[in-house]
Amino acid sequence: MPDSKLILDYVYDHADAHPDQVFLSQPVGGGKVTDYTWAQTVDQARRMAAHLQSRGLERGARVAILSKNCAHFFMAELAIWMAGYTTVAIFPTEVAETVHFVLEHSGASLLFVGKLDTWEAQKPGVPASLPRIAFPLAPQTDYDTWDAIVARTGPLGGRPQRGANELAMLIYTSGSTGQPKGAMVSFGAITRAGEGFSNYTRERLGRETEIRLLSYLPLAHSFERSCVEASTLVGGDAHVFFAEALDTFLTDLQRARPTVFISVPRLWLKFQQGVFAKMAPEKLDRLLGIPILGRIVAKKVLKGLGLDQVRNAASGSAPIPPDLIAWYRRLGLKLYEGYGMTEDNSFSHGSNEKFNEPGYVGVAMPGVQVRISDEGEILIKSPGQFSGYYKQPELTAASFTEDGFFRTGDLGELRADGLLKITGRAKELFKTAKGKYVAPAPIENLLNAHPMVELSLVSGVGQPSAYAMVVLAESLRPQMGDPNVRARVQDELGQLLQDVNQQVPEYEHLRMIVVAREPWSIENGCLTPTMKIKRGRIEAAVAAQVEVWYTGRGPVHWA
Repeated sequence: MPDSKLILDYVYDHADAHPDQVFLSQPVGGGKVTDYTWAQTVDQARRMAAHLQSRGLERGARVAILSKNCAHFFMAELAIWMAGYTTVAIFPTEVAETVHFVLEHSGASLLFVGKLDTWEAQKPGVPASLPRIAFPLAPQTDYDTWDAIVARTGPLGGRPQRGANELAMLIYTSGSTGQPKGAMVSFGAITRAGEGFSNYTRERLGRETEIRLLSYLPLAHSFERSCVEASTLVGGDAHVFFAEALDTFLTDLQRARPTVFISVPRLWLKFQQGVFAKMAPEKLDRLLGIPILGRIVAKKVLKGLGLDQVRNAASGSAPIPPDLIAWYRRLGLKLYEGYGMTEDNSFSHGSNEKFNEPGYVGVAMPGVQVRISDEGEILIKSPGQFSGYYKQPELTAASFTEDGFFRTGDLGELRADGLLKITGRAKELFKTAKGKYVAPAPIENLLNAHPMVELSLVSGVGQPSAYAMVVLAESLRPQMGDPNVRARVQDELGQLLQDVNQQVPEYEHLRMIVVAREPWSIENGCLTPTMKIKRGRIEAAVAAQVEVWYTGRGPVHWA
């Protein structure tokens, strides 16, 4: 595709070529769904764009969106772009302090308030003078509403253009290591990423299979923004469904019957644990090994998850245990791991039928260059590469090599066939009292593969050896009051400790496994909005107990 064509050009072309094709399907409560065709989507965006321009904002002004995934997120972003402005999306689970930081740091001129669960707690973070517009599914407010504005405003005409180097969005990182950073993304970068993911999806599915997706991972993050929103705006041949709520997720999946399903390791693990809660792993394994019956059982399991129509399944955002990938593939689901980050619009590496292996994140996407530095760090140059960190020129300069490769901070190995393996993150490495560095991520992958473990963290800075803290599987947690169940968990975790230690070098051996007192969540600050663990937060919370654990006896401790 010619580099001169940008994302808005694709959108105008799709609205002209197939105006009546349904693009977005939004649940609105009570089992009802509202469909938006390409013509309706673009018409609403044009009307809102005209309204935004009428407010007299200067070109490039920042317009923020605070909302869970919904059809109007897509429309608002298109309106912001058509009007000549830049999107600043805020994670819908952020606390008021972070909402305030992002709005102030970005210099936002207006805020779209959308579908939210904790708006009353977030509202104090919004400057009182900041104008606000409410999406149709927003909490009850007295703000001017989207529907009222588009009803009274004529559409912006023509084909408003943006330059390839103009700023399309500021994506604020989820802050797993501190204050969020604003990654500057140009229209050229988001277009190239959207083209790449659209082509990748169509190649996986072929020309005859309909592309249906469920959008539920946060659109404020580059993973969903590039893989779902940008790819479908560019491709024009997909049908995007949205989830209504957490407790309707399986219903939403059944409605969408996705042919493409993108998730993160924690959710792939929770799906597996949900299956194991209904059927013991040993029994399922035995049934899957029986000819003919095994295929029937596998299909029934996938149908129960709403994934029986999936032809392309992907995992990203964090490492996924190789055993978990192998388990899904045994069910007949072609689950492939990918690798990317905000700084390359998630457009970096992906697996496919020819190049894939559990434990590897795939090969470089078209146009992506990769190499390993002398220190073992992965260096990437991507067509989707960001323009730098907003208001942080020193950090931007330090993040690139002299020849323009981004320093990812991840450690890795590159095979001769191009398959890339992530071996850890440089900033996560810690040194024990013996002077040896420990890479926690590979050890955590081994722990997370156990059906009793939902999440884990490996730590032990300055200690004689490392330790692991685990969150038990959701189905197990209510049973911890039963002494028999608790004893079984203790025995199995003790065995897990032995098994893991046999698979890692002696200097990475775990001294113990500690069972977390409560699950880690976004709400209690232990997970980022993309469900990565916040190491510093968790380590600080248990710092006072660590010495007691090391002086105690036994392989398993309870926090």
